[in-house]
Amino acid sequence: MMWRLGSSGRTWKNYTKLMARDKKITTTSGIEIKEVYTEPSNMSELPGEFPFTRGIQKDMYRGKPWTMRQYAGFSTAEESNKRYHYLLSQGTNGLSVAFDLPTQIGYDSDHALAEGEVGKVGVAIDSLKDMEILFAGIALKDITTSMTINATAPVLLAMYIALAKKQGADLKQISGTIQNDILKEYAARGTYIYPPAPSMRLITDVFEYCSKEVPKWNTISISGYHIREAGSTAVQELAFTLANGKAYLKAALDKGLDINVFAKRLSFFFNCHSNFFEEIAKFRAARRMWAHITKQLGATDAGAQKLRFHTQTGGSTLTAQQPLNNIIRVSNQAMAAVLGGTQSLHTNGYDEALSLPTEAAAKIALRTQQVIAFESGVTDTVDPLAGSYFIEALTDEIEAAAQLYINKIDAMGGAVKAIEQDYIQQEIAASAYQYQQEIETGEKVIVGVNRFTQQGEAPVNVFRVDDAIRKMQSEKIAELKKARNSEEVEKSLHLLRMAAAGAENLMPFIVTSVESYATLGEIADVLRGVFGEY
Repeated sequence: MMWRLGSSGRTWKNYTKLMARDKKITTTSGIEIKEVYTEPSNMSELPGEFPFTRGIQKDMYRGKPWTMRQYAGFSTAEESNKRYHYLLSQGTNGLSVAFDLPTQIGYDSDHALAEGEVGKVGVAIDSLKDMEILFAGIALKDITTSMTINATAPVLLAMYIALAKKQGADLKQISGTIQNDILKEYAARGTYIYPPAPSMRLITDVFEYCSKEVPKWNTISISGYHIREAGSTAVQELAFTLANGKAYLKAALDKGLDINVFAKRLSFFFNCHSNFFEEIAKFRAARRMWAHITKQLGATDAGAQKLRFHTQTGGSTLTAQQPLNNIIRVSNQAMAAVLGGTQSLHTNGYDEALSLPTEAAAKIALRTQQVIAFESGVTDTVDPLAGSYFIEALTDEIEAAAQLYINKIDAMGGAVKAIEQDYIQQEIAASAYQYQQEIETGEKVIVGVNRFTQQGEAPVNVFRVDDAIRKMQSEKIAELKKARNSEEVEKSLHLLRMAAAGAENLMPFIVTSVESYATLGEIADVLRGVFGEY
């Protein structure tokens, strides 16, 4: 049909109105958004009650605000310690440690493969001595600490426990979280060391050890964050994360652990991107789905059925162009995380597309959380968007879409098999490609990047880490090896090697090795020698 001005009223204005009416609008996961929603569902559910769609606590933030946990770590333990004291002085109430890449993959700072990476994306921790410096002047009994560490999580946890003992803290009372989620490393991130089977053994050894020795410690943070950063949709992030969670539950059950005990110490780590309502619905669906998963696997205690999670705003959504726009993006994402019921939150610095955050950017990020908590009013009632026709329908649709993925993964034999068959990796890659195509064609608008751009932007101060850090860390390692009792180190590493070749829980042997001041690299090398590398 030909459309032209003046033909039977068929004007370009009418045509564009018709096209706008017929245009299909979707979330980033491809779920169609209707023009209007008229039928709410699940209105009989209450917060704090199974399946916890509306929140894991009856009073949520009216009783206690979320933990404002700013992720930080760079350079040496001394420099990171200064940043932690600064953040604590500004009102943060939980620390979150970023480790450099050599620490994450089990190499000491003086290893040849560590060159160029020491202290760059996080703090360099080579031994218990560094951990002592990192938390100097900070009583571990008074804070909660999250550590983003996976392949070497048992070693860093052992260092934290050893330091808590030296401080005289009651191990039954110290609390915090290690990420300890190796499956998403194989699928999306890459900081693995050992093959899947021994890696899963280390994880379940941590579950078992902490349930007895450090009962308030969250022994794993099952991470969707990095799955999303690798390019997944919101639905894929939810599905693949929960599928990994099921794999950890089953591994612990196979080890003979009680799901009503160990599942209480499992937590999750989700991303929050910019599609405001989709992210809120994702968090609500996650709680509901996990409650049903744990119940199906035998959990009868409500504490073991609750999905507790930390949120970080989306690093991959930040732009190097017009970086101050990132303050608005982070605020939007943080508000979605709070309305979605997060237990703790990290807000990114506006300059993180350019460098590690400067102190000024870190302060603005923290202030963003504080403004939401104390000025916005969103904490005054629990699940304030409940009953929204849109939110309720979207929660149901995200759950249904994620369940399809989980069913397919279950049919493959679970998350480990799906990762080994490259299924999860390929799904993420396809979504990442599609998203990038939409940006390049302009279908997806990124303000300041493909629309509303400007020439001659003012430069932004960036944070740089000096390459001399490696030399400093190497000198500290040399001094440590001269001062420590070499016989004790050799004995502890020998016992660890023997235990790794057998079936004993490895955590007590790792703690002993750490306390003798064996280095991270030495401990990882012992395990490499027994388990091999993947």
